[in-house]
Amino acid sequence: MNSNRDLNYRLYLQREHDFKRTDFSSEFEMYSLICDGETDKVRERFKKVRKDFQNGKGELSDNPLRNNIYHLVVAAGVIARICTEGGMQHNIAYTLSDVYIRKADKCTVPEDVIDLIGEMQIDFAQRMREIRQNKVYSIHVRRCLNYIYDHLHEQVTLEKLAEIEKLSCCYLSKIFSKETGVPVKRFIVTAKVNTAKNMLVYSDFTLSEIAMSLGFSSQSALSAAFKKVTGQTPAKFRNMYREQTEE
Repeated sequence: MNSNRDLNYRLYLQREHDFKRTDFSSEFEMYSLICDGETDKVRERFKKVRKDFQNGKGELSDNPLRNNIYHLVVAAGVIARICTEGGMQHNIAYTLSDVYIRKADKCTVPEDVIDLIGEMQIDFAQRMREIRQNKVYSIHVRRCLNYIYDHLHEQVTLEKLAEIEKLSCCYLSKIFSKETGVPVKRFIVTAKVNTAKNMLVYSDFTLSEIAMSLGFSSQSALSAAFKKVTGQTPAKFRNMYREQTEE
């Protein structure tokens, strides 16, 4: 599809209305503050931006509510990516962004979405502050964590991680357990179970489909791991959540 016609038209309208897009460096200054865990500065900066939120922002929809939701979606993606690179676990960063996108989807007033963007920025900043206050993972362990979360659909093993990092299994196992507090195998299983919990809550996938998507050999293997970590079966967990939301 040729987008030149639409692009030229939008550029024409921007020139006619003397529209000036927010400076790139200024926009990423906020993202840097979030990544650095500067909660107070993030809060103060958002207060200033909040007064004229639309200034310098593109018009993504003629519908004001949808326009703000689109801006939140874009911001959530960028913030999740930057925080992941800053040390936040991949699964946590992107699941948290999903949480705020789902909240925005339920908003009915444009102003509420703007406030939600501020809440999201502060939430990410607070989490990054906690991460930076705690012990920082070594580069080997950090890469292993990212690999685990990027390959939850596979059967990730200590041997595979050691091969990727060019370390002995014994050494990697030792530093991983020391820095995360749990052995590699348990960490992988817990990560898969936590992802399964999200899928049980936010999707209608069957247990066998969830098991397959997370690299379990069978539905029973997923159920056994799930019960070991949470103390209940996946079916019971899903039913309990649905009963709570219906109350």
